[in-house]
Amino acid sequence: MFLGNKKCRIYAACGVSQTPKLCMYQERRTIVLTIGNYVKAKTPEEAYELNQARSSRIMGGMMWMRLSNARVKTLIDISGLGLDQIEETEDEIRIGAMCTLRQIEQSEAVKKLCGDGIEEAVRHIVGVQFRNQATVGGSIYGRFGFSDVLTAFLALDTYVELYDGGRICLAEFAKKKPDNDLLLFIVVKKKKRQFRYDSIRQTKTDFPVIACSVSREKANGQETWYFAVGARPMKADMIEKKWSVAKDASLEKIEEYAALAAAEFKYGTNMRGSAGYRQHLAKVLIKREIMSILSEEI
Repeated sequence: MFLGNKKCRIYAACGVSQTPKLCMYQERRTIVLTIGNYVKAKTPEEAYELNQARSSRIMGGMMWMRLSNARVKTLIDISGLGLDQIEETEDEIRIGAMCTLRQIEQSEAVKKLCGDGIEEAVRHIVGVQFRNQATVGGSIYGRFGFSDVLTAFLALDTYVELYDGGRICLAEFAKKKPDNDLLLFIVVKKKKRQFRYDSIRQTKTDFPVIACSVSREKANGQETWYFAVGARPMKADMIEKKWSVAKDASLEKIEEYAALAAAEFKYGTNMRGSAGYRQHLAKVLIKREIMSILSEEI
């Protein structure tokens, strides 16, 4: 595809098929990405320096690029930086930014720490072929409103490692405005948290109408619950509550907790649902997740 530093173009035929509910058609058209210079970075420092130019762009899985004609002066390939591995230590799991969604879906280390939560979060994302290309780094760095991945990791003790910004917690990173820093790793601390993820979609592989993750951590006699809600349709946010929820709590009490948690998030309206509908769904999903966590023996 690339010949030295010569300018090249990537063509993609794009069409949207008929959907059962909306019956919308879109004429097929050609999307052109014009690349002036291709550089395969040899070090994170080189990638970071190249990315400071306004017309540069990091190349990851290239699955979340906007479908529109674009010109990129310098395309930076970071596939040679060794960021495609999942490393486990005694205290944490380090996920390279170039790891694919399929890798975290199948990772035994991730499953041991998070149960089926991460697998549930990614299994509806388009299809296996797509998840073999889309990267965790792109999903986190993009901070997309529809991101299942961001929503899931927010309820865990997660940090990001940036080339210039160092290590910061994911909740703080999610609130930051996009910049030209380089995301290297997503780090999940091995805290003993019970973790659940769920979402509602109009069709199996569609973007979520609402996405929720819940976790509970018990430490030093203190019980803390973490709630993250995404696809509101704004990007995911997280809150934490020092609640002590009895294992035999009544359904009414659990519904009360779920309503309180869901009410702390802001919701919006788009073609997939109204703000009120989304808040109602969030309450239902959070209730299910609390009940599932309470039923688990620890």
